[in-house]
Amino acid sequence: MVAKVAQSGTLDISCRADRTVPRMVRMLVGFRLAEWGLERVAEDVYLVAGELVANAVQSAPDREIRVRFTRETGGVLLAVWDSAEGAPVVRPVVALTLDDVEADAFALDVGHEEGGRGLQIVQALASDCGVRETPPVGKWVWAAMPC
Repeated sequence: MVAKVAQSGTLDISCRADRTVPRMVRMLVGFRLAEWGLERVAEDVYLVAGELVANAVQSAPDREIRVRFTRETGGVLLAVWDSAEGAPVVRPVVALTLDDVEADAFALDVGHEEGGRGLQIVQALASDCGVRETPPVGKWVWAAMPC
């Protein structure tokens, strides 16, 4: 892992896409929020960071990903880069009833993934979010969080 901290407090991390990276990023983001005196928004930022980083790890396993976290006027900006092509897809919000919920015998198995609703969480918590392609490969997926 390579981490750079600019005078402005920007966190810039490059690392291999691994399943342990979301936890590491949440921890580093938490340290930065504490330095900025923004602990009150930590839980929402942790959720967004975890979702964006987990998506990048899933999109580009064993390849490089980058994470940038900066403070801006009125909020913070989290951006995650991966080398995979194509924008992430947001599943439509569907109202569920108890009849729609079924037991999943494999839910606790290692490697079992249900997922697919993380971007809905990001959209709900962020004041703005989007994707910016980086030709020739990859994209930055970003979320602005209000403070």
